[in-house]
Amino acid sequence: MTNAPRLEQLSRPAGPTPDTFRAVIGNFLSGVTVVTTMADGIPYGTTASAVTSLCLEPPMVVLCLNQSSATAAAIGESRRFALNILDEDSADLAVRFATKGPDKFAGTDTTPGTTGLPLLSSSLAWLEAEIAETVQAGTHTIFVGKVLGAEARPGRPLAYFRGGMGRLAVGS
Repeated sequence: MTNAPRLEQLSRPAGPTPDTFRAVIGNFLSGVTVVTTMADGIPYGTTASAVTSLCLEPPMVVLCLNQSSATAAAIGESRRFALNILDEDSADLAVRFATKGPDKFAGTDTTPGTTGLPLLSSSLAWLEAEIAETVQAGTHTIFVGKVLGAEARPGRPLAYFRGGMGRLAVGS
């Protein structure tokens, strides 16, 4: 028998502090979405950048929301959500839906999607999904959604980088 260290004797690095992690991950450019849903006839929505495609067959997306979010609770109840991918002129919508408050939809032009969920009319693209799976991880709920409908229009996305939103400069 060898004198190998026991598993509990091995030390693990503590990992970065929350501030360091935020500064590092902020270098990852992402798009900006407003996630919407309906629960008990009430529309809910929040800004989210922790969104990604998962697979093409079947078409699926991943959405991560803080467990304390009213929208996350409403998605858990309704079992469906819409991703409104914002265009480069929609930073005001991103800021509005990032706040807590009941009147996020006031003055916002919406149209019902194929599932009845509110879609933001000015969005660059929309995806409607039903929950296929949820996972709790740290402070967040990870929603895996099977895409039921999708539509896009011409335009450029709103970008999120290092804590700020802006236009994406794409070479020709």
